[in-house]
Amino acid sequence: MEGENMFKRIGAMTVVFLWSGTVFAAHPLITDDTGTQGKGKFQLEVNGEYAHEDEDGVTEDATEIATMLSFGIGDNVDVVLGIPCQYIRAKDPGTATREKGVSDTSLELKWRFYEKDGLSFALKPGLTLPTGDDAKGLGAGKATYGLFFITTKEIEPWAFHLNLGYGRNENKVDEREDIWHASLASERELVKDLKAVANIGIETNPDRTSSAHPAFILGGLIYSLSEGLYVDFGVKGGLNKPETDYAILAGTTLRF
Repeated sequence: MEGENMFKRIGAMTVVFLWSGTVFAAHPLITDDTGTQGKGKFQLEVNGEYAHEDEDGVTEDATEIATMLSFGIGDNVDVVLGIPCQYIRAKDPGTATREKGVSDTSLELKWRFYEKDGLSFALKPGLTLPTGDDAKGLGAGKATYGLFFITTKEIEPWAFHLNLGYGRNENKVDEREDIWHASLASERELVKDLKAVANIGIETNPDRTSSAHPAFILGGLIYSLSEGLYVDFGVKGGLNKPETDYAILAGTTLRF
């Protein structure tokens, strides 16, 4: 594999991290809910993800540590800032590449505009700023933007979430620029302070040469250590070849 192709593989994995993390769902879910923090309240998340891909003799391992800060500017409006750091390793029998550093910073606004009888709707526009080094495959090299429509339906002890979204993937590596996303998630309280979560979804493949779009399935747990403090764990698997083989996710959330 030539160095240029290896660079493209690193860039592709970076795009997967950028778009899968843009929505900032209740970790480890990819699909977001309509919940907001409330006026004047904060939420701080520190999440980690390890992803592994092995395809055609090429092995890719990527680790991301993302810090997200949400602030309620109104009872139903949040501003969300995300700063991810990545460590990506790619190798084949003749080449090995390692890159690490801060990736592209994201800024989003969530507005819940309807809520009645357990059903709620929200819109979430957002953008990413090219703070990552695109020469190392750690960012898009350009500002990107997108919009998500979010639905939540609560039927105790269940909650269901639907996301439909579009992202404009401006980039310098000849990837598709129009990225569409659809995903569905569910939550159920097993016992006091412990929730089981599940997630399934599909997204446009940024690779212009492929007509197959990556699809995933995810399962995990969220545990409340105390009021306002949560830890979580999840495993994400690929349902088809374009999706990353598997990923392990873990994080902690503090609300104050």
